[in-house]
Amino acid sequence: MTTTEPIRVVLADDEHLVRTALRAILGAEPGVEVVGEATTGSEAVSVVRALRPDVVLMDVRMPEVDGIRATERILAGTDDPPRVIVVTTFENDAYVYDALRAGASGFLLKRAGADELVQAVKLVARSDSLLFPAAVRALAAAHAAPRSDDRAAALREQLSEREAEVLRLLATGLSNAEIAARMVLGPATVKTHVAGVLAKLGVRDRTQAVIAAYECGFVSPG
Repeated sequence: MTTTEPIRVVLADDEHLVRTALRAILGAEPGVEVVGEATTGSEAVSVVRALRPDVVLMDVRMPEVDGIRATERILAGTDDPPRVIVVTTFENDAYVYDALRAGASGFLLKRAGADELVQAVKLVARSDSLLFPAAVRALAAAHAAPRSDDRAAALREQLSEREAEVLRLLATGLSNAEIAARMVLGPATVKTHVAGVLAKLGVRDRTQAVIAAYECGFVSPG
């Protein structure tokens, strides 16, 4: 997606009223286009593969195939998969953490306002910042596996000193611009370091990097 193209969105939710509301909000936003809808998890996978959107709003509790499994299948089905935002009622739901571990780039509460919805879609599509960093960190701290000193040490050996610092700052929720200011580096240099961290962790975005950092004990809760 280039900066001049609209952000193409697919809505996956089994409730007609929810999809209608989401379509109305996003359809009124310049630079955002709702290109498809799905009412089940399996249908979401098919629609996404057919339409190749940039962002998917995925209800975490879907019929037939839940949002977690649907997210896994969507992200495994193409070399350039979309960003997935899972939509949930409760932000501390273990389902949400499982969806993030499955590859979702963030989550959104169903009670979120119109401005928050639009901001979430644009932020995830741009992917240079963490969506709702405090909430993601709280989820990671609450649900991550017990600390593994061996795994944390292995990750430290894999990363350069600057990459390790970038990962620590990513885990606090800082954007690339904020990391650049904190480390007194140019934005392009930070972008390169972030790309290196993601590649070495084997993840595709900063949300997955934060989850991985907590999972192995590289970053400790609190």
